[in-house]
Amino acid sequence: MQEAAEAATVLGLSGQAWAFLGAAVAYGMAGIGSAIGIGIAGRVANGVLAEDPNKFGSLLLLTALPGTQGFYGFITAFMILFVFIGKAAVAMSGFMMFAASLPIAIAGFLSAIYQGMVCAAGAGMIAKRPEEVGKAIVLGVFVETYAVLGLIASILLLLAI
Repeated sequence: MQEAAEAATVLGLSGQAWAFLGAAVAYGMAGIGSAIGIGIAGRVANGVLAEDPNKFGSLLLLTALPGTQGFYGFITAFMILFVFIGKAAVAMSGFMMFAASLPIAIAGFLSAIYQGMVCAAGAGMIAKRPEEVGKAIVLGVFVETYAVLGLIASILLLLAI
């Protein structure tokens, strides 16, 4: 009987617990990265706005860009909790959902922070050359690519379970 109880867990956690942990990690890490990235870009944007409030529209977009990773983490968490949670009755499936959450958790966390840095530099460029806003946005979007790839990887891994 004890062997059956041990077989229903991976490292002491049930499948459902692993799935919940995966959802929390996906959203938590990507969300934290987004908050940090927005904070980095927002500080510079606020400095530019103190000098020229007319640049708000351009700076708003640059400041918001690092926030998308939090949405990607939320999408992954939603998928785990509402689409795949029925499969978590088996411990290994829940553990696999946790593992599937890691690409967006890690890529979302890091890319949001670095995107915030790129967008902060773009805000500095807009302060001196407002006509170059498109270039600043494009450079910020390059970093976004890796968050999107993390989201796609997490979704593909979930679909493979």
